Amino acid sequence: MTFRDHRLRTMLISAALVTSTLAAGIADACTRFVYLGADEQIITARSMDWKSDIGTNLWVFPRGMERNGEAGLNSIEWTSKYGSVKYGSVIASAYDLATTDGMNEAGLVANILWLVESDYPEFDGSQTGLSIAAWAQYVLDNFATVQETVAALEAEPFTIVTDAVPGEDRLATLHLSISDKTGDSAIVEYINGEQVIHHSREYQVMTNSPIFEQQLALESYWRQIGGTVMLPGTNRASDRFARASFYVNAIPKTENPIETIASVFGVIRNASVPFGITTPDEPNISSTRWRTVADHKRLLYFFESALTPNTFWVDLKKFDFAPETGKVMRLELGPQQTMTYSGLANDSFVETEPFDFLGP
Repeated sequence: MTFRDHRLRTMLISAALVTSTLAAGIADACTRFVYLGADEQIITARSMDWKSDIGTNLWVFPRGMERNGEAGLNSIEWTSKYGSVKYGSVIASAYDLATTDGMNEAGLVANILWLVESDYPEFDGSQTGLSIAAWAQYVLDNFATVQETVAALEAEPFTIVTDAVPGEDRLATLHLSISDKTGDSAIVEYINGEQVIHHSREYQVMTNSPIFEQQLALESYWRQIGGTVMLPGTNRASDRFARASFYVNAIPKTENPIETIASVFGVIRNASVPFGITTPDEPNISSTRWRTVADHKRLLYFFESALTPNTFWVDLKKFDFAPETGKVMRLELGPQQTMTYSGLANDSFVETEPFDFLGP
């Protein structure tokens, strides 16, 4: 065995040990990353991986809506600020009870991903509460930048109140990622009952378990090896993190937005789990249901279902959602998001009554 072969074998064994250790807590799988490109192109992509259909539809919410945190008697209340200053916000729902992903007219993006290690503070009703189902919407309604969001959340204006996942006997355990048109990024988690915020433009990639602090250690390890030498290929959260971290900075930084979107879709597809894949002894590793790509600069929100042949998008600039004239609208995606749309889909949205956020 040559020195080079021995070195590669050592790295392979070490990689397996690190990946195994950091993937000990596996959860329903999703991936999110932020692409920092040329000509101020900032793109956020995410996959939604879940073991069953979560009834996703796309919604547009106008500015000026009266919101309630749906946490019981002492819920936080607010009037949305950036829901539609001029163009509105587009979100992807879960069960039409929660906002799980979306972008507002200021170019702020919020994504909710599963984190089994989440541990929220006790809520007895004396604090101001916010349903976990409205967590992402609160951010999209009230803030334009990551810096502004982080400053507000650090003051802890509410206590997150979780509830059972619809149709299941387990509580929703989630963490939140935020990105803006400058490329700034933040990850918000609740660990041991305490809010933890990781804020840096360098925090481009996020998956599920382990907690983000350990994900950073994982990213540092794989950076030393280099993605051209080897990348882990399983559907575990830690392996998807390694692949996304390498490819998001390996794809070209072209000034052509069409090529940029194509490259970003290639990365999020690479970090996805093929539909129908299950892991018998780890049932929480799940198939990718859908993917979104948010173009912060052009205010385009792309959607791709795993079960339809087409990618479509909406243009936030083409919605007129001033408070006086704005309407709540929904794009029906059908069971398992099998309704087919192609190209610009703004005209397919239909005026609809807003859904109520899940709350205790």
